[in-house]
Amino acid sequence: MQGVLSGFLVIAVVIGVGYVIGRRGNLGAQGSEVLTKLAFHVASPALLFTTLARADLSVVFSGRLLVTALSTAAVAGVFVAVGVARGWGVGRTTIGALCSSYVNSGNLGIPIAVYVLGDASLVAPVLLFQLVGVTPVALTILDLSTAGGKQPLWRRLLTPLRNPVALGSLAGVAVSAAGVEIPGPVWDPVQLIGNMAVPAVLLAFGISLRGSALPLRNGDRGAVLLAVGLKAVGQPLAAWALAAGVFGLHGAHLLDVVVTSALPAAQNLFTYASSYGVGERLARESILVSTALSVPVLVTVAAVLG
Repeated sequence: MQGVLSGFLVIAVVIGVGYVIGRRGNLGAQGSEVLTKLAFHVASPALLFTTLARADLSVVFSGRLLVTALSTAAVAGVFVAVGVARGWGVGRTTIGALCSSYVNSGNLGIPIAVYVLGDASLVAPVLLFQLVGVTPVALTILDLSTAGGKQPLWRRLLTPLRNPVALGSLAGVAVSAAGVEIPGPVWDPVQLIGNMAVPAVLLAFGISLRGSALPLRNGDRGAVLLAVGLKAVGQPLAAWALAAGVFGLHGAHLLDVVVTSALPAAQNLFTYASSYGVGERLARESILVSTALSVPVLVTVAAVLG
């Protein structure tokens, strides 16, 4: 259980520092916005590039990744169906679908993979799937729903190629597929910039909590409860059912896919919501509540399947 607890402790401390910064006003009124833009336009693309440029792309075709993809699609599809029925709008529904299915595979998934599963590489398939598959699609939808109607068709078709996060991911995959070795003087500064991404996201999230109402006490309550329920309970159950019942996984392989599916919503979803100015409260509260609930869920999964 050390990996679960230590991973959450790191996140809680950095978010707490951000909250203190917000209360003291050290970064001014626009501190959270500046950090969010830094993470979205500069640091996150650099981090995704360096992560994927040296990744083993063969993991994309693993059976466990297929379980992850199907369970992700299942819970995201449920949220989309409810969002359409309730008329929540394309942008808000997209953010909610992400909060229901997009796991924190980076800053929380890696330490849990190391200490609970015993191998950091086990989180790589989820990371690659989300970065290469889910993120470009979701951000393209957000781009088109917020500004696409004002642009000519050819610009809308090129939307994925103008998004910094998608560009960083695709560039990293291209470098890895080509087997290109990037020289140190080029690699090192990009890696250094990328190292800012996670703390910038967590600090911005912490600052945003300053003056915020307690979770589940506003008009987004229904959407938040749905997203959190799908993320904390629906996705790990779907992964377990698919892995054990359809793909016949058992033992360590079954534990791997269920643990990674039980991870909470990723903090960078708040960055996406803030960058597009849609569903910010939904993202913030879904991340906060799902992170709190994932502690007992992960402990239970590790105890039952471990």
